[in-house]
Amino acid sequence: MLTKTNLLTTDPCIAHLITRETERQQNEINLIASENYTSRAVLEATGSVLTNKYAEGYPGKRYYAGCHFIDQVETIAQERCKKLFKAEHANVQPHAGSQANMAAYAAFLQPGDTILGMSLAMGGHLTHGHAVSFSGKWYKAVQYNVCKDTELIDYDDIERLAHVHKPKLIIAGASAYSRIIDFQRFAQIAQATGAYFMADIAHIAGLVVAGMHPSPIPYADCVTTTTHKTLRGPRGAVILCPQRHSEAIDRAIIPGLQGGPFMHAIAAKAVGLQEALSEDFTQYQRKVVANAQAMARTFHELGYRIVAGGTDNHLFMLDLRSKGINGRQAEVALGKAGITISRSCIPFDSEKPWITSGIRIGTPAITTRGMGTTDVQNIAYLIDEAIKHHVDDTVLSKINCVAHELCNQFPIYPETMYGMPENSHIFHNQA
Repeated sequence: MLTKTNLLTTDPCIAHLITRETERQQNEINLIASENYTSRAVLEATGSVLTNKYAEGYPGKRYYAGCHFIDQVETIAQERCKKLFKAEHANVQPHAGSQANMAAYAAFLQPGDTILGMSLAMGGHLTHGHAVSFSGKWYKAVQYNVCKDTELIDYDDIERLAHVHKPKLIIAGASAYSRIIDFQRFAQIAQATGAYFMADIAHIAGLVVAGMHPSPIPYADCVTTTTHKTLRGPRGAVILCPQRHSEAIDRAIIPGLQGGPFMHAIAAKAVGLQEALSEDFTQYQRKVVANAQAMARTFHELGYRIVAGGTDNHLFMLDLRSKGINGRQAEVALGKAGITISRSCIPFDSEKPWITSGIRIGTPAITTRGMGTTDVQNIAYLIDEAIKHHVDDTVLSKINCVAHELCNQFPIYPETMYGMPENSHIFHNQA
């Protein structure tokens, strides 16, 4: 039951929808690789009075008065970010990952300059040079692929492309790539061709700070990341760089691209960064990878082809072509079964991006709930059953009941107003 609140009184429609969304998150198995559940502390900071304050500029150099406490909040966020990533400079103002990438490009490039990034069709990100993105419209974008036989990044071909096209910026990072990225090799290619090197670690940031993936910080001219996904903080982003690039990065954010920062989000980032500095967070990341690898092995045993042969991180892609179903059909069927995944192109996919031949599976959210390797194996069996019976709503409904029962064993936020009580145990099984 909802208790009486200002929101419930002022706008019962929105209050109801928030409650329904809370219930959906509680009752569905979330395998979307880019999603996670924040702590109550992060939620509280996000919903704080800091949302009322305009604070254009940076600590000690604001264009608005009344920023004494605001300056302290942002400085704390900056210092925690630098400590966590072992970086010389941190800008915590980017509203989202795409805006962080846009700012990084603005710091190093002029419109029309050449960039070299991973193709979206191969697992890259929209902002790494896709034609419909600002990155493909404002800059001359050259795209690199993975090897057709191994589906691993082809560093030799990247080097060849860099020598041929002379990009001013080379971008490493992906949104659907399950193997280790060799940031040092990227840096060597950039140095050999006179390019800047940027690493977008939005997906793997939590793994990087926990030592589960090599860090690009020693090698890159700029590192961007979101603060959610594996980092498990609020929606938002940060930019990290050596001190020599700090002025260019800061000026690219303001006055270049953004105005007043979202101070409530920056406070929430500070909270999430503090949580990520704990040993519990390191243990959590180890479990995220263990769960992803256990689930991938189970799918292999069930006869599925895993793109790139497996996973070293928090996600993997299933090739569904041998199962008589495409990615969109699987996404819809699994939704009916109470399992949320995202369809995904596989390398050299013959299907359209709206359809796809695969699905992407990630383990950050279910690991936050406390699920372990036995649970993810059982989830793989449920997914297999749903795919086998994707046109049978009766079977999908039965799977939904099983999924719901599993979710009840691992509550996100014990039930109360909007699902957010004082005694929330969201990280109850991470130690």
